[in-house]
Amino acid sequence: MPAAQALAELDQFDAILDARTESEYALDHLPGAENWPSLRDEERIIVGTLYKQVSPFEARKRGGVLAARNIANNIEAFAMDKPRQWAPLAYCWRGGKRSGSLSLVLDQVGFKVTLVEGGYKAFRAAMLEDTVLQSQRLRFEVVCGTTGCGKTRLLHALAAEGAQVLDLEGLANHRSSLLGAVPGLPQPSQKRFDTLVWDTLRRFDASRPVYVESESKKVGNVTVPVALIERMHASPCIQLDLSNAERIELLLEDYSHLVQDTDYFCQRLDLMTDFRGKVVVQAWKDQVMAGDFRPVVQELLTQHYDPSYLKSIQRNFSLYGSAFCIEAADRSAAAMQNVAKTLIAR
Repeated sequence: MPAAQALAELDQFDAILDARTESEYALDHLPGAENWPSLRDEERIIVGTLYKQVSPFEARKRGGVLAARNIANNIEAFAMDKPRQWAPLAYCWRGGKRSGSLSLVLDQVGFKVTLVEGGYKAFRAAMLEDTVLQSQRLRFEVVCGTTGCGKTRLLHALAAEGAQVLDLEGLANHRSSLLGAVPGLPQPSQKRFDTLVWDTLRRFDASRPVYVESESKKVGNVTVPVALIERMHASPCIQLDLSNAERIELLLEDYSHLVQDTDYFCQRLDLMTDFRGKVVVQAWKDQVMAGDFRPVVQELLTQHYDPSYLKSIQRNFSLYGSAFCIEAADRSAAAMQNVAKTLIAR
């Protein structure tokens, strides 16, 4: 099956089987795919070494033994309870020997297996093209507002009220700032992020708005698809406001890991040296080590985040000047729920 057709019919298969190695699967995979490696990471290295140092024939012999064993183990572990009508989609890197071998055995058993022509590589190319189309078909409303005003909390409240929400920071595992890394929660690869974004976009109803936060082109180490960011830049905006006192408390709550680990907080502040200078950053670090967090947060907002955010938002979001303005009473879930209900009812 051509990759573009597989992409369009992805939800019609009973299962999606990724015949690549564990590390290839971890880097990225089709939505909902299960990892059925025909060759595991260390086995692929062995076969590759034989191919280069001995001969392709010897490599294929060893690869055949290893693949047969792995395919048999996967069928025994995951397919013994499947009915004859079970119809999975299978793929590997380029739709070659690994998925072909898996498909051959499953076909002989009696299952109806469909192969992605060109494998993951072709699927990704088709997916990136479709991301452009998905971005163009949807109607976005961009939630804007200075750092700590509760944009992410509002997105969560909108989702809880049944609205369509694209949470790019949630997909990226990052809060989109120099201090936005989440300890113990690594970011996905760029390829994985692209797939997660596409998989989210394709499920939205084009007749209803999609709420999204006013992100920059990069969310931590991953880049938002160009077509999507351009569509966001040209979309209507919502300006969310919250008092400075509430913003500070919200940030202390949402970045509690920094408050709890002052050494890590100081390490992150060091990243601000190029922007604010050594003297200012050292003063902040001294306050942090003394447990005096609120003045540091206040200065981070007024001296760095607010000015840079306002310049960026005015430069990049063409409809920001006519944004619908709304203020949250406070940072609570109830207050954000009220804002969400107001926005949905417009």
